[in-house]
Amino acid sequence: MWLNQFITLGENMTVRVRFAPSPTGNLHIGGARTALYNYIFAKTFKGKYILRIEDTDQERSSKDFEKAQIDDLLWLGVEHDEGPGVGGELGPYHQSQRTQLYQKYAQKLLQEGKAFYDFCTDEELAQMARLNKETGAPPYTGKWREKEHWPEAQAKIAAGETAPLRFLVPDKDVSFKDYVRGDVTFPKGMVGDFVILRSNGMPTYNFCNVVDDHLHQITHIIRGEDHVNNTLRQVLLYEAIGADLPEFAHVSLLIGQDRQKLSKRHGATSVLQYREGGYLPEALANYLCLLGWSHPEQKDVFKVTDLIEEGVFDLKRFSKSHAIYDIEKLKYINSQHIKELSLEELKKQVHPFIAQESFYHSQTNDWQLKFLSLFQDKVQLLTDFTEKVDDVVNKTIVKTDELNEILAWETTPKIKDFLLNEICEKGDQDYISEETFSNWMNFCKKDLKIKGKPLFMGFRGVLTGQNHGPDLKILIPLTPINVLKARLENL
Repeated sequence: MWLNQFITLGENMTVRVRFAPSPTGNLHIGGARTALYNYIFAKTFKGKYILRIEDTDQERSSKDFEKAQIDDLLWLGVEHDEGPGVGGELGPYHQSQRTQLYQKYAQKLLQEGKAFYDFCTDEELAQMARLNKETGAPPYTGKWREKEHWPEAQAKIAAGETAPLRFLVPDKDVSFKDYVRGDVTFPKGMVGDFVILRSNGMPTYNFCNVVDDHLHQITHIIRGEDHVNNTLRQVLLYEAIGADLPEFAHVSLLIGQDRQKLSKRHGATSVLQYREGGYLPEALANYLCLLGWSHPEQKDVFKVTDLIEEGVFDLKRFSKSHAIYDIEKLKYINSQHIKELSLEELKKQVHPFIAQESFYHSQTNDWQLKFLSLFQDKVQLLTDFTEKVDDVVNKTIVKTDELNEILAWETTPKIKDFLLNEICEKGDQDYISEETFSNWMNFCKKDLKIKGKPLFMGFRGVLTGQNHGPDLKILIPLTPINVLKARLENL
């Protein structure tokens, strides 16, 4: 079990994990995967999954995006135990409402000599950056890190001047255990004194995260490997504020089949696009789990609830290699989940994807269920059912080479003439029954002496214009008689 991989997890410890998106856009599938991993981990071990909103960038943050991201997470089945709309004893859960907490911890670091005000000019900082790049000099060498200049800095602040507050990075190596990447060590000098409060008093990303994770009692941090460098700074901050270090697990990044970082050029990248594209939430969640993790029984198709109940979500099964995003595999998994739906549930899922003016919505419940049953194992996306409706009611036949070959058989005109005559006699009916269709087949077999391939292919060719497709005994009774008549007349 994954739980056993975290050596500091005591018997009485409650697992607490978090997902902390910025509400500056739609939920990316990479973020959705991170949220999903945290959720599964928490639920597997009876813990808590916390949703925290990183909205300190007030210019770019949007309540609309926040709501949309939460809606997407809930659609995926990732329901938070604490956070917006739910509350919790350790709130608030919006960083914009926690500014005083960050300033309190920043002042504590300042008083303990672990942080300092930096009055370096932009030109001085640019010169430090050049020297660091060209000679490997320390990233920050400003005089304000020296204690002898701190009284001067304090006097400037007291006089009303403003400056960013920098964390005084200790001169030592930084190590932490990562339960995907093993022991990680950053040699001293890898990072210079970094800003924790901007000159306007607003906290920076890494400082917010450490304070919040400490106060929200986060025990495990599961996130993408692109955060490893952030972890260097965060470990230093955890130590500085006297907080226990959480356990870390940095999972592999998502890449396209061209081995480049996943982006819009690889197709849809937001959860919303998949919701609107005809994917089931269970299928997308299933596939996201497989991006960097493998099932111990090598299953490709499963439900997240099964992973939780079976306790198989084990850290040992995470790969260090980048996860290749394969849309065709996602479509396959989606098709398998569609097959597992009851007809009533399938009808509910399909409903919003078929336009209200569609022929489908004018039909009886019995017709709709038979239609869905006929095509349930022949689609990959819920949107595919729209095309299937069109196939049923389309009066136009396109004469392909394959169809022309069938029409050229000696027996096919006999089938066509017989069917057209039969259909004309039933002009007052909307549909034929399955029994009537069977009678037609039997007549052609016994009376017209047409059997085997010429019989079945002939029927399909003249009634559908196709050389393959679903069971005719079900399809033709679902097709309006006026459509069948028009097809026969158009041949």
